[in-house]
Amino acid sequence: MSKEVWSGPILDNHFHLNPNGRNIEAAKDFAKVGGTDLVLVHCPNFSNLPKTKKEYQLSYESTIEQAQKVRDEVNLGMRVILGPHPAAFAHQCIEWKESEGEAGVQKAKDLYRQSIDLAIDFIEEGKAHGLGEIGRPHWEVDEDILQYCNGLLEETLHIAAKKNITVQLHVEGDEKAPYSQIGKMADRVGLSRKNMVRHFAPANVSDELTGGMVPSVILQKGCIETLVASISDCSRGFLLETDYMDDLRRPGAVMGPKTVPKRTQTLFSMGVDEEILYRTHVDLPNELYGPPL
Repeated sequence: MSKEVWSGPILDNHFHLNPNGRNIEAAKDFAKVGGTDLVLVHCPNFSNLPKTKKEYQLSYESTIEQAQKVRDEVNLGMRVILGPHPAAFAHQCIEWKESEGEAGVQKAKDLYRQSIDLAIDFIEEGKAHGLGEIGRPHWEVDEDILQYCNGLLEETLHIAAKKNITVQLHVEGDEKAPYSQIGKMADRVGLSRKNMVRHFAPANVSDELTGGMVPSVILQKGCIETLVASISDCSRGFLLETDYMDDLRRPGAVMGPKTVPKRTQTLFSMGVDEEILYRTHVDLPNELYGPPL
């Protein structure tokens, strides 16, 4: 590997593709600047959320098909993460509770559990690599909705523990609370924190903050220096992501598909060791998800 330019593998740990978005062209943009591997995370159509188990199955199958298309046409290593987005449950629970009362709450919970079971089936069939993004809303909701989300999350962590499956977590933006609170949930149900990835993690990757979870850092402006300063206190390693949404109404949101390759080059130029970057892009993803398909 060159001392001036990182020429090793580059993985984006949280990337979405929309059949009605740029789709394959976004993956090509990633590859053009040195990207080699994507973790494709299922994202529902929020304008038409799945309302039945069958609709969830079709939605998951679409994500798996998108990954195969990228493998075939762009030759990227692909891993797939499937699960019910916490915003989907929250929106449906609120809507169905208003229209159906407690029966609506139960209906939303049942659909969530069915969607988890389906995701587990695809993982056990070797078509997906992890469970996510699961968690709780990143915006303020009524206390009862938050409690429903926390209860279902703890149930899901218990299932992941029994199945030895890695989870990607979608949580609120507070730096400390998600690591502490959800870490304790995992401890109660026997899930190793090593199998927990915090999506959209803050740039401080120190063990003191993460408590044993894996931070998947989104390097927005001003974050690189914080990451570099905390790397020496990070014993397990960290991942990098864009949370690219592939939404034509919001081009480049959350960050564009070229970002992780470019940030990797910046980190290398700042003196981050090759072994650390190789762990970020190869060894740690292999430990968490297994090899790409």
